[in-house]
Amino acid sequence: MMTSMSLMTYWPLAGLRLRTTRLELRVPDLAELGALAGLAAAGVHDPAVQPFAVPWTDAEPDERARRVLRWHWRCWAEWRVDEWTLNFAVFMDGEIVGTQTISAKDFAVCSEVGTGSWLGRSCHGRGIGTEMRAAVLELAFAWLGAESAVSGAFEDNSKSYGVSRKLGYEQDGLEVHAVRGKPAVMRRLRLTRARWEAHRSVPVDVTGLPECLPLFGVRAES
Repeated sequence: MMTSMSLMTYWPLAGLRLRTTRLELRVPDLAELGALAGLAAAGVHDPAVQPFAVPWTDAEPDERARRVLRWHWRCWAEWRVDEWTLNFAVFMDGEIVGTQTISAKDFAVCSEVGTGSWLGRSCHGRGIGTEMRAAVLELAFAWLGAESAVSGAFEDNSKSYGVSRKLGYEQDGLEVHAVRGKPAVMRRLRLTRARWEAHRSVPVDVTGLPECLPLFGVRAES
């Protein structure tokens, strides 16, 4: 049987922790992933709207939960140094409240990350979304050496725009997506290192990172 020590040897991401004043972000174990799937089954947004370009929430509760499981398992299985997606579970007061993703392609060359997230509906409107995105931006810029971060939101998603404005993102063009059979305009958003530094306001403690750096395509400083 594989021990926890051998898991950390081969998959050090299991020990990575990001902590803010209220939150802890970490890669979920199987039980925590099940809890996250249950949170998705309970609902993550008003069903009258669809805020995601990939409409994974347009499904019955059990299928939404299974989609969360399959997505996390796929990202673990397909991790490569030149293309990775890291899905954190977000905890507040020991309870799982949502998930925050950071991803990159050819990070060693492009120095750019993307982010995405969702929260359980009962956790909306409490500033959690801003805090958890600030945590992964700290990881990206302060620890991995990113030069830019990108995100996006449909025009009617004012909450996501509010988070991006607080963190210093600027508009970066438009995309048109087909959502529920109709065109929907997504506004791309970009955060440069300079603007991140100017808007950096959330203290973040990062532990367990040095062993993970090779998986991100980042060399540890000597």
